[in-house]
Amino acid sequence: MKRILFPEDNEYIKQAATELTDIEPVLEVQSLDEAFARLADGAVDGIVAGIDYSSRDVILTARDKLGLAKPEVKLFTSLFYAEFPDGRKIILSDGATCKHPNLEQMCRIIELVDEAATKLLDDEPRLAMLSFSTFGSGGKDETMTLMNEAIAKTRELHPEIKIDGEMQLDAAVNPRIGAKKAPESEVAGKANVLIVPDINAGNILYKSFEQFAGAKVAGPILLGFTKPVSDLSRGSTAEDVVLTARCLARLI
Repeated sequence: MKRILFPEDNEYIKQAATELTDIEPVLEVQSLDEAFARLADGAVDGIVAGIDYSSRDVILTARDKLGLAKPEVKLFTSLFYAEFPDGRKIILSDGATCKHPNLEQMCRIIELVDEAATKLLDDEPRLAMLSFSTFGSGGKDETMTLMNEAIAKTRELHPEIKIDGEMQLDAAVNPRIGAKKAPESEVAGKANVLIVPDINAGNILYKSFEQFAGAKVAGPILLGFTKPVSDLSRGSTAEDVVLTARCLARLI
């Protein structure tokens, strides 16, 4: 059974701990430095924090205490895992860490998120690179260029990854619209992983999942560190904590 450390003391974590029968919750109130030292030493398998700590505190402590899995890339990123009332499960990245990714960083985001998605989703990951445009319909823009260059490089290095774009959100997830706008795409209309051009788009979209669509959202789950970590939103409920911990356990 995976041991996940919760270094904060609040009612949501205590309530969540009673429901995590498939995970061993370690409830030990301590500083982030102490918590991450325990994770680095292997005393626990993962950390879920962030209801009382800021994202900056959690992320920077993870960077300083754990280090990056690929230090040469100099990138850590994150994903949100959403379960919608209609049963759909969608992964979104990045809405929490990498503000304006360059080409190398975007390719690393794609690599990390696809790897995580294979463990979190029941179906094969199908990655859509989101934009205000679908395959050039919106003209030219630097973010569209970035998306298309990232797709080309990913296909060259990782031909096994199903990825396409740039495309609008409706073309990515709506089968009717996807078939109309991109009939030859194996991703359009069937995407279950959404990659956004910057942190603004990602954060706004993930909040809209919760506030307008009634989705249950886990995360942000941090990717790219040597150990599994999640940085909860400070607005998280006990239900969010449970879902996040179970997602984190699947990545361990």
